[in-house]
Amino acid sequence: MARIAALFPGQGSQAVGMGRDLAERWPAAAAAFTELDAGLGFELSALCWEGPDEELRLTTNTQPALLAHSVAAWRVLTEGGFQVEAVAGHSLGEYSAVVAAGGVTAVDAARTVRERGRLMQQAVPVGEGAMAAVLGLDDEIVTAVCAEVAGTTGEAVVAANFNAPGQVVIAGAAAAVTRAIEVLKERGARRALPLPVSAPFHSPLMAAARRGLEPTLRDLDLTELAVPLIRNVDAAPVLTADDVRDGLIRQVDSPVLWTQTIARLRSDGFDTFVEVGSGNVLCGLVKRIDPTATCVPAGTVDTIERVLSDLAD
Repeated sequence: MARIAALFPGQGSQAVGMGRDLAERWPAAAAAFTELDAGLGFELSALCWEGPDEELRLTTNTQPALLAHSVAAWRVLTEGGFQVEAVAGHSLGEYSAVVAAGGVTAVDAARTVRERGRLMQQAVPVGEGAMAAVLGLDDEIVTAVCAEVAGTTGEAVVAANFNAPGQVVIAGAAAAVTRAIEVLKERGARRALPLPVSAPFHSPLMAAARRGLEPTLRDLDLTELAVPLIRNVDAAPVLTADDVRDGLIRQVDSPVLWTQTIARLRSDGFDTFVEVGSGNVLCGLVKRIDPTATCVPAGTVDTIERVLSDLAD
């Protein structure tokens, strides 16, 4: 029998129109959007469904929007009898995963990630930080080059997302990232290209955002999870509120260990993954990490109906 884990996407998966078909098809999805609209005090649903895209791409809006879509999809899945034995989320998606595991209410999570987005955007003035995707090099080489460039430039640049073998995202001061791109290409990177993001997420430059968010996370009403969460910061399974809180605080300026997260789930016997929410980026990463694993999206009416038909009890 398949062992199933739910995965929840982070920034970059958003798209105007996200979740609208779910709300039109299922009352549980519509109720999720209505609940979050009321909890946030503005029509997040309208932003998700109608845009404009430039507003949806603002970090402070993107984060609750992606969470809302994931929550709506999750409620439809669980209402249909879908169950999992573990959860994980990529960066922002970790909050959606905690909601799914019963550790925090959707409204509290949405309010927290909206503040998280605001603080992350404020931490570094636009143009002073950057991120870049690096393809075709081992993690160790990327990490070493970042350390080398940071040492020679005196500015921070680190491996920020270990997304899949041969696919690492670096982040830091803009000049240091630019220099790292040059060196990584010299060392054999197949591609190293800047990403269109507004801040150097998961880098030491996010320290101010972490400090700003920590009081909110300390006050957040978290409870023990119903199923384990595999944390971003160390790919460790956790259940207690204290361990979840610790991971959410640390992940703001720590790397996302996604390759290690999927590897841990595979080693624990999980063979089937369902990406709950917008897009299918995580399924693509899962197949790069382990081609023998099964991963299917569940964010549209068609994909959710397929999951309920094939994987629900």
